[in-house]
Amino acid sequence: MNQLASQPIGKPRVVAVMADTNAAAIAANRFGLGARPGDLDHLAGDPRGALRGQLLGSAPLLADAGLLDTATVLERVAELRLERKEQKREAASEATNEAAAQAAVQKLPALLRPIYVDDAVARVRSGVATDRPFLERLVHFWSNHFAVSVDKQAVLGIAGAFEREAIRPHVLGSFQELLLAVEQHPAMLLYLDNAQSVGPNSDAARKLSRHGFWVHAPQRKVGINENLAREILELHTLGVNGGYSQADVTEFAKVITGWSIGGGQGRQRGGDPGRFYFREALHEPGRRRMLGREYPESGYAQGVAALRDLAASRATALHIATKLCRHFIADEPPPAAVDRISSVFLASSGDLPSVYRALIDAPEAWSEPLAKYKTPSDYVYSTYRALQLPVPEGQKALAPFELLGQRNFSPGSPAGWPDRAADWDGSASLLKRIEWADQLGQRMGSHVAAAARAAQSLGGTLSDRTRIAINHAESGAQGLTLLLASPEFMRR
Repeated sequence: MNQLASQPIGKPRVVAVMADTNAAAIAANRFGLGARPGDLDHLAGDPRGALRGQLLGSAPLLADAGLLDTATVLERVAELRLERKEQKREAASEATNEAAAQAAVQKLPALLRPIYVDDAVARVRSGVATDRPFLERLVHFWSNHFAVSVDKQAVLGIAGAFEREAIRPHVLGSFQELLLAVEQHPAMLLYLDNAQSVGPNSDAARKLSRHGFWVHAPQRKVGINENLAREILELHTLGVNGGYSQADVTEFAKVITGWSIGGGQGRQRGGDPGRFYFREALHEPGRRRMLGREYPESGYAQGVAALRDLAASRATALHIATKLCRHFIADEPPPAAVDRISSVFLASSGDLPSVYRALIDAPEAWSEPLAKYKTPSDYVYSTYRALQLPVPEGQKALAPFELLGQRNFSPGSPAGWPDRAADWDGSASLLKRIEWADQLGQRMGSHVAAAARAAQSLGGTLSDRTRIAINHAESGAQGLTLLLASPEFMRR
């Protein structure tokens, strides 16, 4: 099976209808999250039109009962921290104090971990069951573009809410609206430490001790934190070669001082707890010059003006178009497609549905089936959809993603998960996929007709080599494993 997975992909067996069946497979597997039985038949008549149809209507929101919003989670965190302070204050001895502190430390993960699991499972269920998989993939694309990670405990309980509150409602809006929603969300402000960024000449800085101020991060030194400013320029908008300098990063970091979170105690109190709040007392006052433009002092509005200009930048259009083409077309994005899509981005003022339609219309997206190697997440979603597997409860639903190396809401850095085959197609990673495929084959082989599912999930991209191998399998289990381990099922 490992040998099969490493073989070159053969020509589709039905040459006469290759274009139609290939296009349906591309629509389902490259633009979507994998074909379910019947999906390719539905798409075959007009694959591009079907994708455009998914852009109609409202954004794909998650409304699962019991999912908590960011404000509720952060309020509970604040209550737990206040409880810890009170326990330490009331401790009768140093030993009691230490025991209370340890108990409080253990309570925080115990509070946040179940919240993370509930959100991640709801996300998986949505991806497996959705009738608008193109939209769901776009949600995942933008969530990865504006990456936060649960590896940082401050984000553990709100990464799912970040996607639900900042990404999903704006995936069919404008890039400017999406950018503003993301950069103001508490998850981003905590992940990249802007909530504790204090202007050295701000009102607050003059009143604070050298150990600093902020209820979410006590014992920090007062000063500018450049993390969010740098990642907005490098990752979220202009790109690493977007023409900014270190001086621009520093100036932008000053512009967005005060972009923080409501709540707090005593003098630190302000705004709605757990929601975005501009803390004017933390803002570094003054006129700023950034990327050749002047921004007069206007408090919160200064940051909004800078973000709007970044969203409209030619460099941003090129950066976003390149990432979209890499994700939906090829690891090395075709320059002509990038140029066309970036032009649409600029001409439409970042209207995202217009950009998506330009991507659908790109002939390069349809010319080479199986050009993209599936990430572990892609592989799991497409397997669940192809086999119509029920999503288990709790941690069991997340286990395959973790086993194959792509835990939900846990990229290794603010750059997000990588999007090239070279980052995912190593021999160790391939072996894990084949072992997981074999386990599913043993479990499902007697219930699923592998040959039929191969045609239903791969359409015209199913090669003669794989079709023959499945038909000559010694058992249903082996046939299903051969399908899931085939080179064409590994790609989209």
